[in-house]
Amino acid sequence: MRLLVIEDEPALAGLLRGVLGRAGFAVDAAEGVAGAEDCLRLADYDAVILDLGLADGDGLALLRMLRGRGQALPVLILTARDAPEDRVVGLDSGADDYVVKPFHSEELVSRMRALLRRPNAALGVDLTLGNVTLHTTTRQLQVGVAPVTLSVRETSLLEMLLRRSGQVVPRDTIEEGLYGFDNPATPNAVEVLVHRLRRRLQDAGATIIVHTIRGVGYLLAES
Repeated sequence: MRLLVIEDEPALAGLLRGVLGRAGFAVDAAEGVAGAEDCLRLADYDAVILDLGLADGDGLALLRMLRGRGQALPVLILTARDAPEDRVVGLDSGADDYVVKPFHSEELVSRMRALLRRPNAALGVDLTLGNVTLHTTTRQLQVGVAPVTLSVRETSLLEMLLRRSGQVVPRDTIEEGLYGFDNPATPNAVEVLVHRLRRRLQDAGATIIVHTIRGVGYLLAES
């Protein structure tokens, strides 16, 4: 899952990237409206975290513009504006959730996951194929009844493949979903990551396998 954080305070933007990155998201950050528009033009995001008081414009204006274009991606407002009327305006302008600063990191991550679990959104709660189940809320993997430990990025890759099981997932789609602009994939990063995941699943006795579709991408299916 790839998120865009629109926040003009560098320290807070860095904190958000760290918190969300440890939760398994790929995160890009934009300091203002212009940077956000560039990011949204260049990449497909699963959700946006939006500050309202931006240096080069109003976050609400950006939100209204997105909704006016018919872009339905989830938007969580994260702001210091805590008056009830501010919440009403934010939600009525098209926000899906509204969080006031200061905030608890765990709650923010939970709210983002809840947003992405809504009907027609990007997340489900449990993803199962064969004897493998990934609990997306806790990021825990089970093979049969045994827990299996994966790295953050291995977990994100498995989640992406499980959501598209039986379909070929292009290599470019994996790169875009797992790596941000500031942390681009090296030339063989996806291949190495797939190899590690494949080995971990095999060692755990999983009844699923990641197939390489040469020149195209990868397909997850039961073995």
